Amino acid sequence: MSRLVVIVLFDGVDLLDVTGPPEVFSLLERELGGESGYRVVLAAASLDPVTTSAGVRILPDVTFADVANVDTLIVPGAVEPDEQHGVKAVVSDDLVATVRDLADGARRVTSVCVGAHILAAAGLLDGKRATTHWSTARQLAAEHPAIEVDADPIYIRADNVWTGAGISACLDLTLALVADDFGDALALRVARQLVMYLKRPGGQSQFSVALDPPSTSRRVDDLRHFITRNIAAELSGPQLAEHAHLSERQLARVFRTELGMTPAAYVEKARVEVARQRLETTDDGLQKIATTCGFNTVDTLARAFRRRLDTTPAEYRARFRMS
Repeated sequence: MSRLVVIVLFDGVDLLDVTGPPEVFSLLERELGGESGYRVVLAAASLDPVTTSAGVRILPDVTFADVANVDTLIVPGAVEPDEQHGVKAVVSDDLVATVRDLADGARRVTSVCVGAHILAAAGLLDGKRATTHWSTARQLAAEHPAIEVDADPIYIRADNVWTGAGISACLDLTLALVADDFGDALALRVARQLVMYLKRPGGQSQFSVALDPPSTSRRVDDLRHFITRNIAAELSGPQLAEHAHLSERQLARVFRTELGMTPAAYVEKARVEVARQRLETTDDGLQKIATTCGFNTVDTLARAFRRRLDTTPAEYRARFRMS
């Protein structure tokens, strides 16, 4: 079966977003010992060279006008400096209209990194759960309230629309597409060729609690450190409010404003992060990890992992245990 994969090009596009997926498809052909059925083309407004964000120029294969019968549409992204947030996603009206047209009739539509902003502007993510690079997630949520933005997973599938997180997650997303078409076993063989430890599950977090951006409030930063130091403690709302000298209502408001989540959600996220590290680096049993991370029971630990990472502690350890 012939599968036409179209990667959208435009000036300023992130280079790895464009080159990562074709590398995965190329290695798939090597593993199959012949044709995979994928035909990858780079499409742009014209056949003139496109200058990427890295300064490397790429030649398109076809123009947008010549594209037809798309199986998989891959939309990469681009950012520009922003004084307030560091960077912001770049979206042009012409490109949005083109993507909307190309997506019509495609079997599946995917975005890489901040390409999710282009899909959003085209109306392709309304009512869906989606991810993007963590640095522009707040922008995506603010500009498109009809989308359930989740900045944590490395990729999300919502019906026939797939969104991927930042930069190297384009490899994970493309491996997931391969697994969807050819099965997990073949996708894992391709992952080994890429010298990736293993194909990461979509729920794998794209960044840890430790990499969360600092808040603008010293009080919230103090609470975050308090939570980390006392991860096995109860850490209830009243206890956190007492430590911060706030009412529980004020505490909830501060966390929502500063971190975009409730105190309880942050505590669970911090505990999952610590549990992840122990699963990766120790031989501790699940009960011991659950206790030392404040979950107390293995069932509670497993439910948190399922919510946060869409996997189980045992599956996570099998994939990411460091020898």
